[in-house]
Amino acid sequence: MRDLLKQIPKGKVTTYKILAEKLGLHQRAAAGMLRTNDATKAPCYKVIASDGKLGGYSAQGGVKKKIMLLRKDGINVEKGKIDLEKYLYRF
Repeated sequence: MRDLLKQIPKGKVTTYKILAEKLGLHQRAAAGMLRTNDATKAPCYKVIASDGKLGGYSAQGGVKKKIMLLRKDGINVEKGKIDLEKYLYRF
């Protein structure tokens, strides 16, 4: 999974669904795997819900930290959502 996360370009996000399909898993299984990811080694903050909502973030700082990281990456977050037409990356 880390290798896939590292493929997401700067300024782009992917969804739990796309990631799960790429891995051959159910979305919830993929999301569960992300909970144990070391955020310093793979950019799990770039994975969001299919409707553009942020979803969770279990790293220290929670969703506020996820928003900060996304914005630092050049991704606009408005009202807890991301414009998928602009920022979506498919593997």
